Amino acid sequence: MIETNVSRRHHESFIQVIQSYYQLTKPRIIPLLLITTAGSMWIAAQGQVDPVLLLVTMAGGTLAAASAQTINCIYDRDIDYDMERTRHRPMPSGKVQVRDALIFAIALAVLSFTLLTVFANLLAASLALSGIIFYVLIYTHWLKRHSTQNIVIGGAAGAIPALVGWAAVTGTLSWSAWLIFAIVFLWTPPHFWALALMIRDDYAKVGIPMLPVVEGNAATVKQIWYYTLITVAATLLLVYPLHSSGIVYAAIAISLGAVFIRKSWRLLHNPDDRTTARELFLYSISYMMLLCLGMVVDSLPLTHHLINAVINQLHLIS
Repeated sequence: MIETNVSRRHHESFIQVIQSYYQLTKPRIIPLLLITTAGSMWIAAQGQVDPVLLLVTMAGGTLAAASAQTINCIYDRDIDYDMERTRHRPMPSGKVQVRDALIFAIALAVLSFTLLTVFANLLAASLALSGIIFYVLIYTHWLKRHSTQNIVIGGAAGAIPALVGWAAVTGTLSWSAWLIFAIVFLWTPPHFWALALMIRDDYAKVGIPMLPVVEGNAATVKQIWYYTLITVAATLLLVYPLHSSGIVYAAIAISLGAVFIRKSWRLLHNPDDRTTARELFLYSISYMMLLCLGMVVDSLPLTHHLINAVINQLHLIS
Protein backbone atom coordinates (compact mmCIF):
# COMPACT_ATOMS: atom_id res chain seq x y z
CA MET A 1 0.00 0.00 0.00
CA ILE A 2 1.02 3.60 -0.46
CA GLU A 3 1.54 4.11 3.27
CA THR A 4 4.54 1.74 3.17
CA ASN A 5 6.23 3.80 0.47
CA VAL A 6 5.73 7.24 1.94
CA SER A 7 6.38 8.18 5.52
CA ARG A 8 3.65 10.14 7.24
CA ARG A 9 4.37 13.84 6.96
CA HIS A 10 3.13 16.37 9.46
CA HIS A 11 1.89 19.83 8.63
CA GLU A 12 3.74 22.77 10.06
CA SER A 13 0.70 25.02 10.42
CA PHE A 14 -3.10 25.07 10.32
CA ILE A 15 -2.94 26.90 6.98
CA GLN A 16 -1.04 23.95 5.50
CA VAL A 17 -3.75 21.60 6.74
CA ILE A 18 -6.39 23.70 5.00
CA GLN A 19 -4.31 23.80 1.82
CA SER A 20 -3.93 20.00 1.78
CA TYR A 21 -7.66 19.36 2.13
CA TYR A 22 -8.36 22.05 -0.44
CA GLN A 23 -5.99 20.31 -2.88
CA LEU A 24 -7.85 17.02 -2.35
CA THR A 25 -10.90 18.56 -4.00
CA LYS A 26 -8.99 19.33 -7.24
CA PRO A 27 -10.40 22.88 -7.27
CA ARG A 28 -9.31 23.70 -10.83
CA ILE A 29 -11.86 21.20 -12.17
CA ILE A 30 -14.87 22.55 -10.27
CA PRO A 31 -15.44 25.91 -12.07
CA LEU A 32 -16.01 24.12 -15.36
CA LEU A 33 -18.68 21.97 -13.74
CA LEU A 34 -20.34 25.01 -12.22
CA ILE A 35 -20.50 26.94 -15.50
CA THR A 36 -22.55 24.13 -17.07
CA THR A 37 -24.85 24.28 -14.04
CA ALA A 38 -25.27 28.02 -14.49
CA GLY A 39 -25.97 27.79 -18.21
CA SER A 40 -28.66 25.19 -17.58
CA MET A 41 -30.23 27.22 -14.77
CA TRP A 42 -30.46 30.40 -16.83
CA ILE A 43 -32.17 28.67 -19.74
CA ALA A 44 -34.55 26.86 -17.39
CA ALA A 45 -35.41 30.14 -15.63
CA GLN A 46 -35.69 32.04 -18.93
CA GLY A 47 -33.00 34.46 -17.84
CA GLN A 48 -34.45 35.26 -14.42
CA VAL A 49 -32.65 33.09 -11.90
CA ASP A 50 -33.35 33.51 -8.20
CA PRO A 51 -29.98 34.70 -6.77
CA VAL A 52 -30.42 32.68 -3.58
CA LEU A 53 -31.25 29.53 -5.53
CA LEU A 54 -28.25 30.14 -7.78
CA LEU A 55 -25.94 30.52 -4.79
CA VAL A 56 -27.31 27.42 -3.07
CA THR A 57 -27.12 25.28 -6.21
CA MET A 58 -23.57 26.39 -6.91
CA ALA A 59 -22.56 25.69 -3.33
CA GLY A 60 -24.23 22.28 -3.36
CA GLY A 61 -22.60 21.43 -6.68
CA THR A 62 -19.21 22.54 -5.41
CA LEU A 63 -19.52 20.34 -2.33
CA ALA A 64 -20.63 17.33 -4.40
CA ALA A 65 -17.77 17.73 -6.87
CA ALA A 66 -15.29 18.21 -4.04
CA SER A 67 -16.52 15.01 -2.38
CA ALA A 68 -16.16 13.00 -5.59
CA GLN A 69 -12.68 14.34 -6.29
CA THR A 70 -11.55 13.62 -2.74
CA ILE A 71 -12.64 9.99 -3.02
CA ASN A 72 -10.90 9.84 -6.38
CA CYS A 73 -7.69 11.00 -4.68
CA ILE A 74 -8.07 8.28 -2.06
CA TYR A 75 -8.61 5.57 -4.64
CA ASP A 76 -5.85 6.73 -6.99
CA ARG A 77 -3.19 7.38 -4.38
CA ASP A 78 -1.14 4.41 -5.61
CA ILE A 79 -0.88 5.59 -9.22
CA ASP A 80 -0.51 9.21 -8.10
CA TYR A 81 2.60 8.15 -6.19
CA ASP A 82 4.08 6.54 -9.32
CA MET A 83 3.62 9.64 -11.49
CA GLU A 84 6.04 12.48 -10.94
CA ARG A 85 3.49 15.22 -11.64
CA THR A 86 1.07 13.89 -8.98
CA ARG A 87 3.49 12.48 -6.40
CA HIS A 88 3.29 15.59 -4.24
CA ARG A 89 -0.48 15.56 -3.88
CA PRO A 90 -1.77 15.29 -0.27
CA MET A 91 -2.52 11.54 -0.37
CA PRO A 92 0.62 10.07 -1.99
CA SER A 93 2.83 12.51 -0.11
CA GLY A 94 1.38 11.34 3.21
CA LYS A 95 0.10 14.76 4.24
CA VAL A 96 -3.46 13.46 4.61
CA GLN A 97 -4.34 9.96 5.79
CA VAL A 98 -7.00 7.76 4.19
CA ARG A 99 -9.38 7.77 7.15
CA ASP A 100 -9.29 11.57 7.45
CA ALA A 101 -9.81 12.08 3.71
CA LEU A 102 -12.76 9.66 3.69
CA ILE A 103 -14.43 11.43 6.61
CA PHE A 104 -13.89 14.72 4.77
CA ALA A 105 -15.45 13.33 1.57
CA ILE A 106 -18.49 11.93 3.38
CA ALA A 107 -19.03 15.22 5.22
CA LEU A 108 -18.93 17.12 1.92
CA ALA A 109 -21.47 14.74 0.33
CA VAL A 110 -23.84 15.01 3.30
CA LEU A 111 -23.60 18.81 3.29
CA SER A 112 -24.27 18.91 -0.46
CA PHE A 113 -27.32 16.65 -0.25
CA THR A 114 -28.74 18.51 2.76
CA LEU A 115 -28.21 21.95 1.26
CA LEU A 116 -29.81 21.07 -2.08
CA THR A 117 -32.71 19.20 -0.48
CA VAL A 118 -33.59 22.02 1.91
CA PHE A 119 -33.07 25.03 -0.35
CA ALA A 120 -33.64 23.58 -3.85
CA ASN A 121 -35.44 20.24 -4.12
CA LEU A 122 -34.96 16.51 -3.67
CA LEU A 123 -34.48 15.87 -7.39
CA ALA A 124 -31.52 18.25 -7.60
CA ALA A 125 -30.02 16.78 -4.44
CA SER A 126 -30.47 13.21 -5.68
CA LEU A 127 -28.88 14.03 -9.02
CA ALA A 128 -25.86 15.58 -7.31
CA LEU A 129 -25.51 12.49 -5.12
CA SER A 130 -25.84 10.22 -8.15
CA GLY A 131 -23.01 12.17 -9.77
CA ILE A 132 -20.74 11.36 -6.83
CA ILE A 133 -21.69 7.68 -6.90
CA PHE A 134 -21.28 7.39 -10.66
CA TYR A 135 -17.91 9.13 -10.66
CA VAL A 136 -16.57 7.00 -7.81
CA LEU A 137 -17.99 3.57 -8.64
CA ILE A 138 -18.41 3.58 -12.42
CA TYR A 139 -15.54 5.81 -13.55
CA THR A 140 -12.87 5.71 -10.83
CA HIS A 141 -13.33 2.13 -9.62
CA TRP A 142 -14.41 0.32 -12.78
CA LEU A 143 -13.73 2.15 -16.02
CA LYS A 144 -10.57 4.19 -15.44
CA ARG A 145 -8.28 1.21 -14.96
CA HIS A 146 -10.03 -1.30 -17.17
CA SER A 147 -11.42 0.28 -20.36
CA THR A 148 -10.31 2.58 -23.17
CA GLN A 149 -13.87 3.94 -23.02
CA ASN A 150 -13.29 5.23 -19.49
CA ILE A 151 -13.54 8.87 -20.52
CA VAL A 152 -16.53 8.34 -22.81
CA ILE A 153 -18.81 6.63 -20.29
CA GLY A 154 -17.28 8.43 -17.33
CA GLY A 155 -18.15 11.71 -18.99
CA ALA A 156 -21.71 11.24 -17.76
CA ALA A 157 -20.56 12.17 -14.26
CA GLY A 158 -19.23 15.50 -15.48
CA ALA A 159 -22.46 16.17 -17.38
CA ILE A 160 -24.77 15.63 -14.39
CA PRO A 161 -24.28 19.20 -13.02
CA ALA A 162 -26.26 20.46 -16.02
CA LEU A 163 -29.18 18.30 -14.88
CA VAL A 164 -28.77 19.49 -11.30
CA GLY A 165 -29.06 23.11 -12.42
CA TRP A 166 -32.20 22.50 -14.45
CA ALA A 167 -33.82 20.43 -11.70
CA ALA A 168 -33.04 23.09 -9.10
CA VAL A 169 -35.02 25.66 -11.08
CA THR A 170 -37.93 23.58 -12.37
CA GLY A 171 -38.08 20.44 -10.20
CA THR A 172 -38.22 18.41 -13.42
CA LEU A 173 -36.01 17.40 -16.36
CA SER A 174 -36.99 18.45 -19.89
CA TRP A 175 -35.59 17.57 -23.30
CA SER A 176 -33.50 20.74 -23.15
CA ALA A 177 -31.94 19.64 -19.87
CA TRP A 178 -31.02 16.29 -21.35
CA LEU A 179 -29.59 17.99 -24.45
CA ILE A 180 -27.29 20.18 -22.35
CA PHE A 181 -26.29 17.00 -20.52
CA ALA A 182 -25.56 15.39 -23.92
CA ILE A 183 -23.50 18.38 -25.08
CA VAL A 184 -21.21 18.12 -22.05
CA PHE A 185 -21.12 14.33 -22.38
CA LEU A 186 -20.05 14.51 -26.04
CA TRP A 187 -17.55 17.31 -25.38
CA THR A 188 -15.74 15.30 -22.69
CA PRO A 189 -13.85 12.80 -24.95
CA PRO A 190 -12.16 15.45 -27.15
CA HIS A 191 -11.33 17.45 -24.04
CA PHE A 192 -9.76 14.62 -22.04
CA TRP A 193 -8.25 12.68 -24.93
CA ALA A 194 -6.37 15.84 -25.94
CA LEU A 195 -4.95 15.87 -22.42
CA ALA A 196 -4.22 12.15 -22.64
CA LEU A 197 -2.19 12.75 -25.79
CA MET A 198 -0.07 15.23 -23.85
CA ILE A 199 0.64 12.92 -20.91
CA ARG A 200 0.26 9.46 -22.47
CA ASP A 201 3.65 8.38 -21.07
CA ASP A 202 2.41 8.97 -17.52
CA TYR A 203 -0.70 6.89 -18.16
CA ALA A 204 1.36 4.13 -19.77
CA LYS A 205 3.72 4.08 -16.80
CA VAL A 206 0.94 3.31 -14.33
CA GLY A 207 -1.06 1.02 -16.61
CA ILE A 208 -4.10 3.23 -17.19
CA PRO A 209 -5.64 2.10 -20.52
CA MET A 210 -6.24 5.51 -22.01
CA LEU A 211 -7.04 5.42 -25.70
CA PRO A 212 -3.68 6.89 -26.87
CA VAL A 213 -1.83 4.27 -24.81
CA VAL A 214 -3.80 1.29 -26.11
CA GLU A 215 -4.84 2.32 -29.64
CA GLY A 216 -2.21 4.94 -30.46
CA ASN A 217 -2.33 8.62 -31.33
CA ALA A 218 -3.74 8.23 -34.84
CA ALA A 219 -6.79 6.30 -33.66
CA THR A 220 -7.31 8.76 -30.82
CA VAL A 221 -7.31 11.89 -32.97
CA LYS A 222 -9.87 10.29 -35.29
CA GLN A 223 -12.17 9.78 -32.32
CA ILE A 224 -11.52 13.36 -31.19
CA TRP A 225 -12.48 14.58 -34.68
CA TYR A 226 -15.74 12.60 -34.75
CA TYR A 227 -16.77 13.66 -31.25
CA THR A 228 -15.95 17.30 -32.01
CA LEU A 229 -18.24 17.30 -35.04
CA ILE A 230 -21.07 15.66 -33.10
CA THR A 231 -20.62 18.04 -30.18
CA VAL A 232 -20.84 21.15 -32.35
CA ALA A 233 -23.91 19.78 -34.15
CA ALA A 234 -25.57 18.98 -30.82
CA THR A 235 -25.11 22.54 -29.55
CA LEU A 236 -27.30 23.85 -32.37
CA LEU A 237 -30.22 21.61 -31.40
CA LEU A 238 -30.96 24.01 -28.54
CA VAL A 239 -31.92 26.53 -31.23
CA TYR A 240 -33.78 24.10 -33.48
CA PRO A 241 -35.85 22.03 -32.93
CA LEU A 242 -36.02 22.72 -29.17
CA HIS A 243 -36.21 26.54 -29.42
CA SER A 244 -34.66 26.86 -25.95
CA SER A 245 -32.08 29.37 -27.15
CA GLY A 246 -32.12 32.06 -29.79
CA ILE A 247 -30.04 33.89 -32.36
CA VAL A 248 -27.39 35.23 -29.96
CA TYR A 249 -26.62 31.77 -28.65
CA ALA A 250 -26.69 30.39 -32.20
CA ALA A 251 -24.10 32.93 -33.36
CA ILE A 252 -21.86 32.16 -30.38
CA ALA A 253 -22.24 28.39 -30.78
CA ILE A 254 -21.42 28.51 -34.49
CA SER A 255 -18.38 30.77 -33.98
CA LEU A 256 -16.98 28.72 -31.12
CA GLY A 257 -17.75 25.48 -32.93
CA ALA A 258 -15.93 26.60 -36.07
CA VAL A 259 -12.75 27.18 -34.06
CA PHE A 260 -13.19 23.89 -32.22
CA ILE A 261 -13.52 22.02 -35.51
CA ARG A 262 -10.51 23.81 -37.01
CA LYS A 263 -8.29 22.92 -34.05
CA SER A 264 -9.51 19.35 -34.08
CA TRP A 265 -8.81 19.17 -37.82
CA ARG A 266 -5.24 20.36 -37.22
CA LEU A 267 -4.74 17.66 -34.60
CA LEU A 268 -6.21 15.06 -36.96
CA HIS A 269 -3.38 15.83 -39.36
CA ASN A 270 -0.72 16.11 -36.65
CA PRO A 271 -1.53 13.25 -34.24
CA ASP A 272 1.92 13.20 -32.65
CA ASP A 273 2.22 16.94 -32.08
CA ARG A 274 1.76 17.54 -28.36
CA THR A 275 1.69 21.30 -28.85
CA THR A 276 -1.36 20.96 -31.11
CA ALA A 277 -2.96 18.62 -28.58
CA ARG A 278 -2.32 21.15 -25.85
CA GLU A 279 -3.89 23.92 -27.91
CA LEU A 280 -7.02 21.82 -28.41
CA PHE A 281 -7.16 20.89 -24.73
CA LEU A 282 -6.90 24.50 -23.57
CA TYR A 283 -9.37 25.70 -26.17
CA SER A 284 -11.87 23.01 -25.20
CA ILE A 285 -12.03 24.55 -21.72
CA SER A 286 -12.68 28.03 -23.12
CA TYR A 287 -15.17 26.54 -25.57
CA MET A 288 -17.40 25.05 -22.89
CA MET A 289 -17.19 28.08 -20.61
CA LEU A 290 -18.00 30.54 -23.41
CA LEU A 291 -20.75 28.29 -24.79
CA CYS A 292 -22.46 28.25 -21.39
CA LEU A 293 -21.95 31.99 -21.09
CA GLY A 294 -23.70 32.26 -24.43
CA MET A 295 -26.65 30.33 -22.97
CA VAL A 296 -26.82 32.82 -20.11
CA VAL A 297 -26.58 35.94 -22.27
CA ASP A 298 -29.11 34.65 -24.80
CA SER A 299 -31.65 33.87 -22.08
CA LEU A 300 -31.59 37.34 -20.48
CA PRO A 301 -34.73 39.48 -20.92
CA LEU A 302 -32.47 42.42 -21.85
CA THR A 303 -31.08 40.42 -24.76
CA HIS A 304 -34.58 39.60 -25.96
CA HIS A 305 -35.59 43.26 -25.76
CA LEU A 306 -32.55 44.32 -27.77
CA ILE A 307 -33.15 41.69 -30.44
CA ASN A 308 -36.81 42.69 -30.74
CA ALA A 309 -35.82 46.36 -30.97
CA VAL A 310 -33.39 45.62 -33.79
CA ILE A 311 -36.01 43.56 -35.64
CA ASN A 312 -38.59 46.34 -35.27
CA GLN A 313 -36.09 48.89 -36.61
CA LEU A 314 -35.37 46.69 -39.59
CA HIS A 315 -39.08 46.42 -40.28
CA LEU A 316 -39.43 50.19 -40.14
CA ILE A 317 -36.50 50.68 -42.53
CA SER A 318 -37.87 48.13 -45.00
